[in-house]
Amino acid sequence: MAVDRRARGHAVEVAARELLRRAGLTELAANANYRGGELDLVMRDATRPGAPVVVFVEVRYRQSQAFGGGTASVDIGKRRRLVHAAQRFLQDHPSLADAPCRFDVVDARGDPDAPQLEWIRDAFRADEV
Repeated sequence: MAVDRRARGHAVEVAARELLRRAGLTELAANANYRGGELDLVMRDATRPGAPVVVFVEVRYRQSQAFGGGTASVDIGKRRRLVHAAQRFLQDHPSLADAPCRFDVVDARGDPDAPQLEWIRDAFRADEV
């Protein structure tokens, strides 16, 4: 069961990473673990005018949308853990500390080997938690 869940999560993260790369983002880190939280993907978005943005991406998979899907599962507690992990990541990477940042969610559903992906840019803000 745990192996299947891990393999499913990996397949969904690979699909999300490809979606973001096709959109012009570049990967900075994946599965960055910190005490109290993990960052699924950390990307750089230089596709818009201005300074490149550091994007902390939470990838959420749900087979069913019955309980609100992946996006709804990023509750206030999960948001706090993501913000804390992002702060630790920026401390560990001082060259990025002054860059603008945002938190995105990739909501995945359906077949984990070919998931339907919805990318929610700026899904929440650090000052909201």
